[in-house]
Amino acid sequence: MFLKRKEETAIERFLNHIFCLDNLELLGQLPDSSIDLIYCDILYNTGKCFNDFDDNLGTIDQSLGFYRPRLKEMARVLKPTGSIYIHCDYRLSHYLKVELDNVFGINNFRNEIIWCYAGGGIPKNDFPRKHDVILRYSKTDNYFYQPIYHPYSKGTLQRGRTKVKGKYAEQGLRKEGTPVNDWWDDIKPICSPTDKERIGYDTQKPKALLERIIKASSNVGDVVADFFIGSGTSLVIAKELGRNYVGCDINPRSIDVANQRLKGVNCNDL
Repeated sequence: MFLKRKEETAIERFLNHIFCLDNLELLGQLPDSSIDLIYCDILYNTGKCFNDFDDNLGTIDQSLGFYRPRLKEMARVLKPTGSIYIHCDYRLSHYLKVELDNVFGINNFRNEIIWCYAGGGIPKNDFPRKHDVILRYSKTDNYFYQPIYHPYSKGTLQRGRTKVKGKYAEQGLRKEGTPVNDWWDDIKPICSPTDKERIGYDTQKPKALLERIIKASSNVGDVVADFFIGSGTSLVIAKELGRNYVGCDINPRSIDVANQRLKGVNCNDL
């Protein structure tokens, strides 16, 4: 796909499109400060060759050499009020934390989100590894964030009603519920062959995970970008929630799967 030079483009040319090319090439075409939210479920460098992609970047130095220019470009295209979420695991998380500190500034580190889940095999000689890491940074200290809440349990509500006749604020309870913290154990992964969300793409992430992130760090009409779209879940949720999106993946099957999913999104009620 041919793209014009960066200075000849505006973000509108890219909105609600998916591009099949190296994400560094696409990033180089995007205007400065044009994206509200970036989410990337990156290559973890497991060394595995999945059915849908090869997750092998080489050594740690080679992996960081791959990510370093991409993170710098992501910082460039992110708006001053924007946020970035980098989804990875233990293999690269601590190395990428240092890179992100250097690119975005250590004071713009917001959260190390731990997504905990069950399922999979149980090792004999180690504690089971059952979590991913999502590193969240803002571009400046003037970033958009909308708190997400869990509903109160029936027991908490009942105790509140008993003591203050339903006036929860007098008990110190927010009427919205309990704020979601940075340790997420309430979102199930897609691991069962019978999961209703499953589309048959390796390492597909659940819609609830992306819904939480996109609601927390963007508004209706904002631009959400994903430069490692995989099965396209981030773009599907962005469209369902009334956001614009920009997507990219080097894998043609990823583009086909994501486009088919996006065709099925009904935005009439937004």
